[in-house]
Amino acid sequence: MSNIIISVAKGDGIGPEIMNAVLSIFEAATVPLEYDYVDMGKGVYDKGYSTGMTDGAKASIEATGILFKGPMETPKGGGVKSINVTARKTWNTHSNIRKFQTIKGVDTVFSKAGIPINLTIVRENIEDTYGGIEHYMTKDVAVSRRIISRPGSEQVIRSAFEVALKEGYSTVTCGHKANIMKLTDGMFLDTFYEIAKEYPQLKAEDVIVDALCMKLVYAPQQFECIVLTNLQGDIVSDLCAGLVGGLGFAPSANIGDHIKIFEAVHGTAPDIAGQNKANPTSLLLSGTLMLNNLGLEHYGTAISNALLATIDKGIHTGDFGEDRTNSAGTKEFAEAIIKELDLSKITDSNPEKYHKPSKLGKNKMMVSSDEIIETVGIDLFVESEQQADHIAQIVQSNLDADMELTTITNRGTQVWPEGSVYTDLVDTYVVRIEKNTTNEVKKKRFMEQAIRMYDHLNIGSIEMLITIDGVRKYSLAQGQKVNALS
Repeated sequence: MSNIIISVAKGDGIGPEIMNAVLSIFEAATVPLEYDYVDMGKGVYDKGYSTGMTDGAKASIEATGILFKGPMETPKGGGVKSINVTARKTWNTHSNIRKFQTIKGVDTVFSKAGIPINLTIVRENIEDTYGGIEHYMTKDVAVSRRIISRPGSEQVIRSAFEVALKEGYSTVTCGHKANIMKLTDGMFLDTFYEIAKEYPQLKAEDVIVDALCMKLVYAPQQFECIVLTNLQGDIVSDLCAGLVGGLGFAPSANIGDHIKIFEAVHGTAPDIAGQNKANPTSLLLSGTLMLNNLGLEHYGTAISNALLATIDKGIHTGDFGEDRTNSAGTKEFAEAIIKELDLSKITDSNPEKYHKPSKLGKNKMMVSSDEIIETVGIDLFVESEQQADHIAQIVQSNLDADMELTTITNRGTQVWPEGSVYTDLVDTYVVRIEKNTTNEVKKKRFMEQAIRMYDHLNIGSIEMLITIDGVRKYSLAQGQKVNALS
C-alpha cells in the first residue's frame, strides 16, 4: 500500500505536544501516511504574514488536499483575521462536521443518568457573519453584513443529509431563526426542505435555535443530526461539546469539495504548554475522522477502540476523570493508547477512494436557477441627529414623481410616517424610497436619486431593494405597512 501524503501544521501553545502524541499513535498503528509539515499560526503572523500561513503552506495544502492541524492562536487586535476561519474560507470547506458521543469513563450529567448521547452537528462554514464584513457607519453605529446564499446553503444541507445516511440516523433537524431573520434564515430553511425531498428515507424537521438549545440541555437524546448556519452552529456545537465532557472530546472535520481540514477545536492553552499536561483526545478523534475519510477506516476504528479502552481503564490526562491524583501526562497517555492497539483487524482499508484535488483554472461560480429580478427601491443609510420629520421633508422635496418615501427607520423600527416618541434613536436612519408606479424603473434612476440626496443628507451607505419573480425580497421595518406595489 503506497503512503498518502498529507499536510500537517502542529499549531501553537499545546499544539506541538498533542500533535506529536497523535502522530506517535499513528506510527504505532502503521498508518500509511507521510507528512509534509507546514508553517501556520501565531509564529507565522509574527514573521509578517498577515494571513497566518506561508506561501509554501498554501501550496502544500492545495497539492495534498488534506490539512491536519493543531490549535492555533490569532493575535489580538490589529484587525488580524483568525487563521482558523481564513483556512476554512480560503479552501471552501463548506461543512464543519462535529460528532458528539458519550465516552465511557468521561463522566457527565447524562452519562451518570444513563442517557447516551450520539449526535452530529453540521455547521455552515463559509458565510453568515463570519465573513467579517463590518464597518462603522457613524461614531455610534457599527454594521455587520450577514451573507447567506442559496448555493452555500445547498452545500452544507446536502452534507448533513449524507452524514445522516452514513451514521445510520433517521432524522435531520434544521436549527434556525427564520421567525425573525425571515430572508436569510428563511432562505436557509426553504433550501433545507427542498434538499430534504432528495432523501425521502430520512425525516426532516426544523426547530427555532433558542428552543433547540433548551431541548439540547435537557433532552439531547432526542436529536441525531442537526444542520445550522455558521454563527448559530458555532454556538450550538460548543454547547453540545459541554454535554459530552468539553471541547477536549469534540472532533472536528471541515469538508470541502476539493480540500478537507481536520483539527482540534479547543484553544492553545499556553498556560500548560510544554508541561506534558495537554489532552490529545480531541485531535486524535479528529485524526480518526480523517483516516475514515481517506479510506483508512480500519486504522481509524483500531485507534478509536484503543482510545476508548484506555479511558475505560481509568487512564487519562489531568483535565478529566474523578481521580486526578494519578493522571497521566500527554506522552504517557499516548503510550497507554498504543498498548491497547489491536492491529490484527486492520486488513482491508481502501485508500483508493482518496483523490488529490485536481488543479483548477478559475474560481467556481455557484448560481441558482434563472429568475426575473427587478429593482423597486433603495435604502439610504443617513447619519443625522435631526428628527425623522425633518429628514422626510428634505427627501420629499427632492423626489421624482414616480418615486415616494415609504418609511424612515431607526435600528429597524419605523419612526416615520408613524411611530412612537418612546422609541429611542441613534444617529443612523434608514430612508426607504420605492417606486410608486407599475412601470419598470431602471436601477440607474434609483442611483441618480441617491446622488441628488447627497447634496442635502449625509449618506453613509445605500442598499438596492429587489423583487424576484414579483416577490418582495427585502424586509419591512417593525411597524411598517406594506407598500401596495411591493
